[in-house]
Amino acid sequence: MATIRKRGDRYQVQIRRSGLKPLAKSFLKHSDALEWARHMEVKADRCDLPVSFTDIKNIKVKDILIRYRDTVCIKKKSYETEQYIIDAFLRTRIANLGLIQVTPADFYTYREKRLRTVKPATVNREFGVYKHAFDTALAEWDFPKFQNPLANIKKLKMNNGRDRRLQEGELERIEQAALKTKNPYIMPIVFFAIETAMRRGEILNIRHSDIDYTARTLHIPFAKNGHSRTIPLTVRAIEILESMNTLESNKVFPITANALRLSWVRLIARAEIKGLCFHDLRHEAVSRLFERGLSIPEVALISGHRSFVMLNRYTHLRAEDIVKKL
Repeated sequence: MATIRKRGDRYQVQIRRSGLKPLAKSFLKHSDALEWARHMEVKADRCDLPVSFTDIKNIKVKDILIRYRDTVCIKKKSYETEQYIIDAFLRTRIANLGLIQVTPADFYTYREKRLRTVKPATVNREFGVYKHAFDTALAEWDFPKFQNPLANIKKLKMNNGRDRRLQEGELERIEQAALKTKNPYIMPIVFFAIETAMRRGEILNIRHSDIDYTARTLHIPFAKNGHSRTIPLTVRAIEILESMNTLESNKVFPITANALRLSWVRLIARAEIKGLCFHDLRHEAVSRLFERGLSIPEVALISGHRSFVMLNRYTHLRAEDIVKKL
């Protein structure tokens, strides 16, 4: 809370918040003092004020993560995903530990617990967010020096190779299950992913202005690898885009990544299909492009892969289809 006192011919402002370094400044005009007080109170609400050395014992792990979420993550394209990761972690026991209490052993124990329900890649992604939050606090914020509990925790080894493709009848089962869903975008997105080999984030970010219906192309200004690209569209892909009556929205598919994730999980469960991730549709799409006879450079232009080695990871041709060609 800010306090303004007149001392002599000056107005002195004092701001005190629990866990934050007290601030004081003097002004000749009361209006200047009031404006500065309001500005600093907003920064205090955002946890964007320097931390006092004397109050380090009162700082909790969640204080760093909340500040990181609200001041750093919010500027990222992956904000929604990182917000979800941090919000979930804030409900754990570790989040309520003091900064001087938490140890690497706490995170090792938490990691082992997470591995019972999620894959190593998910744990690595989550721990990367937590580690960067601590690193940011040490490097950029006015925090006293402390030991990053994640500094020496190495990433888990991963086997990212997947050869999961749609099996015979699975797409039809998914389509039947979609008849019972309330989400009108899930099946158009599924079909569009199979037609274009686009990533989930790229699909959700499609804007009407990115589509050239005459040339049958789609411009992707922001991709995971940081490079924009323009891809050709199949007739089926154009039909899907034309069927989306979302001109009142800036985006063709106006739903969030989390909403799509939850809808997909429910859809696959309703269709009684095991082991199929949404990202597997990208594998399916790339493999279908090769089966249509497109060359490696042509497929790379569509999928956005910068390395043919990476493209090979997403390519899983069916032996029985090749037999037909032989």
